[in-house]
Amino acid sequence: MTVISTYNEPELLLRVSQGDEAAFSALFHHWQPFLTTHIYRITESRELAEETVQDVFLKLWMTREALAGIGHFKAYLLTVSRNHALNALKSLMRRLHNQARFEREGAESLFGDDEPANKLQLSLLDEAIESLSARQKEIYLLHRHQRLSYAEIAEKLGIGRESVKTHLQLAVRSITKHVKQRLALLILLLEAWHLP
Repeated sequence: MTVISTYNEPELLLRVSQGDEAAFSALFHHWQPFLTTHIYRITESRELAEETVQDVFLKLWMTREALAGIGHFKAYLLTVSRNHALNALKSLMRRLHNQARFEREGAESLFGDDEPANKLQLSLLDEAIESLSARQKEIYLLHRHQRLSYAEIAEKLGIGRESVKTHLQLAVRSITKHVKQRLALLILLLEAWHLP
């Protein structure tokens, strides 16, 4: 394995394009902090930013043969990372939209007439809602169950509209995380139970 003593980007890109892992590692360590900060500004999520950086560099490695021909690597890297971040945000929005649809239309919209799955999903949602802070739970229930607008909730509770929005966003994030973690655990337990 070759040691990289100084950072020479054109040389590194050429070496990476030829499959040099040490050069790729040097490239990654040089750009990773900057890129994580850049993506964090787009996503406002440390976890999503770190995941996106990993995805970007995985893509770079998978298409490494093309790297030698890139003249402005920083611009290329920023474009690729922005596109990955926006795709990740779109995916997150789809998941949140599906969750909201589930809450609006009931479990039938996602699970059909499967009563055990319906009960499980509702049970997980109830459990997630119960785990919220008192203020988040109150705002979440006023918005989702009583269908009050942000302005109506703000007036009713004597707080700002932005506070309502923030509490609701945190509540939805917490509920989504809770349900995903519980489902993942249940899947693991079921898989372990079915092992011979």
